[in-house]
Amino acid sequence: MVLGATIAAVAFVISFLVFNSTNNEPELVLVTNQKTQESILSDSISPTFFANGSPILGNPDAPVTLIEFGDYQCHFCNVHFHNTEHSLVENYIMTGKVKMIFKDFTIIGPDSVNAAHGAHCATDQGKFWEYHDILYNNWTGENNGWASSDNLLQFAQEIDLDIDEWSNCMLDSKYSQIIIDSSNDARNLGITGTPAFFVIGPDNKITKINGAKPYENFKEILDFELNKLT
Repeated sequence: MVLGATIAAVAFVISFLVFNSTNNEPELVLVTNQKTQESILSDSISPTFFANGSPILGNPDAPVTLIEFGDYQCHFCNVHFHNTEHSLVENYIMTGKVKMIFKDFTIIGPDSVNAAHGAHCATDQGKFWEYHDILYNNWTGENNGWASSDNLLQFAQEIDLDIDEWSNCMLDSKYSQIIIDSSNDARNLGITGTPAFFVIGPDNKITKINGAKPYENFKEILDFELNKLT
């Protein structure tokens, strides 16, 4: 069993450069001068919001949905994770009021795709969100190698994944199309930078939030949508 895990891990590291070099995702420049938020009312919600994303975090029947488009290498995505996401999870998601979905918009570089793939491969073992968290908790910059094959493998080991299963998933590029499709979803929704968020209320009102805004901005919008239920 140990030998099998070792062989899979070594094979993953060797072939990582091939996976790294074959990514065709274009790089985009982050846009920082966007409006803070925009609101629209829709009769129906496009499946684009929900397809090609993470497992739902929280109660699947929660009346309000928070969708984040992010890149694991993005500085401001990391700022949001550390300054805001934990409070949102504690106060809204774990209380059953809001459900959350993370979608990839891999715009910074090849390691963005590799990190995203690591998280999706953890999904097969029910640990997407644990891998999502460990990526952001080990972020050290953009395109500086922190999402190397060795580090991604170490993250998998730290959250007690089955290394054979996870490594084989990485070697097979199992989630490549989902990552590409998620990034295309972002473009189809007019997103030009990360992070970008959509709050979908119980009446299908959609509020777009651009950038890593403070917790209070999210709280105001989420409370407004939840108050429609009373």
